[in-house]
Amino acid sequence: MPHTLIFDGDCGFCTSVANWITKRSLVSVDCQPYQWAKLADFGLSEKEAAAKVQLIADGKIYAGHNCMAKLLLLQPNPVLKFIGAVIVMPKVEPISAKVYDWVAANRQSFPGGTPACKMPKKE
Repeated sequence: MPHTLIFDGDCGFCTSVANWITKRSLVSVDCQPYQWAKLADFGLSEKEAAAKVQLIADGKIYAGHNCMAKLLLLQPNPVLKFIGAVIVMPKVEPISAKVYDWVAANRQSFPGGTPACKMPKKE
């Protein structure tokens, strides 16, 4: 059964990353924009899917930096597995979460990003 990645299909950067993952992952990953996905089938709300990238793998949901770590941990390459493990190490995880949040907040500035990718300011 393929793993499912739910991402923001309105964001050029997110779409570029999802396409990159689809082409290069050595495990099956079904990438779906949250705007088209049947979120309830995955146990996700639109708010959750809009806030962070989500990975459904092995019956669990991984969001944000945990999603990225799990994608790496699923790969057969030991170097990628190691990087995935480092991302979620107790002393590194808070930094990983901040890096993910920073990338998400600034995704319009990355390759493939457009002004439409900009996240609304938190209230």
